Amino acid sequence: MRKYPIGIQDFKKLREENYLYIDKTQIIYNLIQTGTYYFLSRPRRFGKSLLLSTIKYLFLGEKTLFKNLWIENNFNFQIHPVIHISFSTLGYKEIGLEDSLHQAIEQIAKEKNITLTLKG
Repeated sequence: MRKYPIGIQDFKKLREENYLYIDKTQIIYNLIQTGTYYFLSRPRRFGKSLLLSTIKYLFLGEKTLFKNLWIENNFNFQIHPVIHISFSTLGYKEIGLEDSLHQAIEQIAKEKNITLTLKG
């Protein structure tokens, strides 16, 4: 019997550790193909982070994670740059949202060897 993914927010962990996953990749594919911007307004623990994690691994080209799912043969798995900022670990309560976002963006730029220029 497969484990229920209670509290699992990372698609890679969910798949690699064989948690139960209801295949919603066809819906995710439709979101990717038809939309530009989405506002995810759902209560806590409704799967928002797992959805974004799933999309992240699609755009990182991690095809092996999608084995036996609908999207495996319906997506090109071309690698795209992904920036993932988790508000749950951002630390904005201590130093404020704006400063926390600046720190997160600066850290990502440093890791990716990107030079940032400030305007204004």
